[in-house]
Amino acid sequence: MKKILSLLVLVFGLTAHAQTYTNQYPAALNKLAQKWAKKGEWKNGFTKAVPAPTVNLTDFYIQYHRNPAQWQALFKWLQETDLLAIPGGRTPIPGTSLVVSVEDSENWCSEADLKAGKGSESHREKIDFMYVVRGTEGFARLDHETSKPLAPYKPDRLEYSFQADRLERFESIPGTFNIMFPDDWHVAKVKTQQADQHLRVLVIKMDYAW
Repeated sequence: MKKILSLLVLVFGLTAHAQTYTNQYPAALNKLAQKWAKKGEWKNGFTKAVPAPTVNLTDFYIQYHRNPAQWQALFKWLQETDLLAIPGGRTPIPGTSLVVSVEDSENWCSEADLKAGKGSESHREKIDFMYVVRGTEGFARLDHETSKPLAPYKPDRLEYSFQADRLERFESIPGTFNIMFPDDWHVAKVKTQQADQHLRVLVIKMDYAW
């Protein structure tokens, strides 16, 4: 526990907004976070999915330890709920301030949309927890070095100008979840190579703990 606390104190002194989408944390903290994630101490009985390879495990580790009750409640609800049977729309998680947006939608952002600079966002006060339970969702993550905010920050969203050829592309499928932290400037619902672009995805706005 002393080791955890000392490393968390260290990251308080680091900037909350790194200059690229690569991990900027100390190697010791990254190693500790990877070990913690692999061990599954975050699960609280959750067995339906694991973090996608694109999740910043160090951010996950830090945020979990700053607000464990919130994360424990989320994973407990996800485990105990039939995620394909619940109705679309907004569903509160009992005993918390968390609300689940159950989205039956489709990937809409085309290559032309990306070249036109559409669909980007990031958040400072909230974390986007995204869990696809049916279908495949496409994502693009922006390069901080060549992307710039289009307007001053207005809670709780920023949009960006970006270069489509500098995007990091990835997909989210059932069995994994993605977490978009403040440094994860991203475009969601990017069209994939799949024949069917329809999906069911859960989006939960988690509190970002400073």
